[in-house]
Amino acid sequence: MTAPAGFERLSDGDIQPGKAVFRSRLLIGGVIPAGTSMLTFTSFNPGFGFVEQSPMTGMRRWQHERRIDEVPGGCRVTDTLNFEPSLFPGLTARFVALFFHHRHRRLRRMFGEMK
Repeated sequence: MTAPAGFERLSDGDIQPGKAVFRSRLLIGGVIPAGTSMLTFTSFNPGFGFVEQSPMTGMRRWQHERRIDEVPGGCRVTDTLNFEPSLFPGLTARFVALFFHHRHRRLRRMFGEMK
């Protein structure tokens, strides 16, 4: 996903539920264009989570809920996805799984692994 220059964290934007924050290009492997998304949140609670329901190329429906829970020694990030691809549901599900695996690996690299 691309983001506007200077937009590195969700706190960098003016997030209003139901209003698109920005248009993002979806890139496979960070290079191959695969569509666009209008990043839109239905709820946003910094430090605790969000619900994103963004209109997205190739998806009839997309909902991404992220919860951040305090646990001894750190926090737990839980992503729950509900989506309905327009085409190729098996292949799309695999790409989405790979994308979130990569994203969680980056979060662990940035914030550390819980012991």
